[in-house]
Amino acid sequence: MTVTLADVAHRAQVSPATVSRVLNGNYPVAEATRARVLRAVADLDYVVNGPASALAAATSDLVGILVNDIADPFFGIMAGAAQSRISGPDGTARTGGEKLAVVCNTGGSPERELTYLTLLQRQRAAAVILTGGAIEDTEHSAAVAAKLAKLAAAGTRIILCGRPALTEGGVLPGSSTVTATLSFDNRTGARRLTEHLLTLGHTRIGYVAGPVERTTTRHRLEGHRDALREAGLVYDPALTLHGPYDRASGHAALAQLLVAEPDLTAVVAANDTIALGVCAAARERGLRIPEDLSVAGFDDLPSATDTVPALTTVRLPLYEAGARAGLLATTANPPAGPGYVETVPAELVVRGSTGRASK
Repeated sequence: MTVTLADVAHRAQVSPATVSRVLNGNYPVAEATRARVLRAVADLDYVVNGPASALAAATSDLVGILVNDIADPFFGIMAGAAQSRISGPDGTARTGGEKLAVVCNTGGSPERELTYLTLLQRQRAAAVILTGGAIEDTEHSAAVAAKLAKLAAAGTRIILCGRPALTEGGVLPGSSTVTATLSFDNRTGARRLTEHLLTLGHTRIGYVAGPVERTTTRHRLEGHRDALREAGLVYDPALTLHGPYDRASGHAALAQLLVAEPDLTAVVAANDTIALGVCAAARERGLRIPEDLSVAGFDDLPSATDTVPALTTVRLPLYEAGARAGLLATTANPPAGPGYVETVPAELVVRGSTGRASK
């Protein structure tokens, strides 16, 4: 059923003229009234641009790419690859006609993620690519699932890149709303990384994790714990610290880990940027890498080979995954049926930052 301006006005208990003023932003409206109108617009999925009856099944040439932090190379590499695959480096579309790829930087905010999905819904986006780990919060997960379902029902393709598949027992319900999922094998990569350190004789290993609410954080930590358990070691929660996926987090964590375990011989970081912070803090304390402390990261960002010594890490094919997501978003022949999942493998890359335990 077509939703009209009058329907929104009735729901918000204001006049149609007031709804128009709020949506156009060309006339002062009380903040409480404005909030009520916008809530009614969201609840009713009112299509702002043009008659809803003519646009209900239409899609534009817009592709939205949602990232947590465009300044983080993990997201920047994937977004850049997807954008190039959608429009081509020279601005010429390679598949599916010309498309405008727009990067939406959420800053890790759940509210902003929902806002961008709503805006892309109103613009009738041809496709939406969500990159990186999902937020593990029941209320937010349900809200995202509802938005994705409405986008898919209107003809928008939904591509997950670096997120787990949406299953009833997973992060979000409603996998049928997703065109395709490219799921990083974070658990296996993390398990192999910790196994590598165990073979070098390390048994007191610190772990610097990412934000506790992210699926990527949980999956990588689970892989680390699996390796310890299989080696017959007891997991010590005091040797795991959570924080942002940034250099400062790793830098601050090393001091805390050394207090918890003075005989620490190795640190695993949940990404390469955190690992760089750990390395900097180790040098400031006169610790040699890897003679006194082995350090390992995850993702294999370009900076991983420029450290001295070069960083042992887990390689994720970020560029290739982003390009694949761009292709799936625009190809004339997407994978048959909803709920299509590709597992993107993770590869252990051993470099000079890890060595045999010295204690």
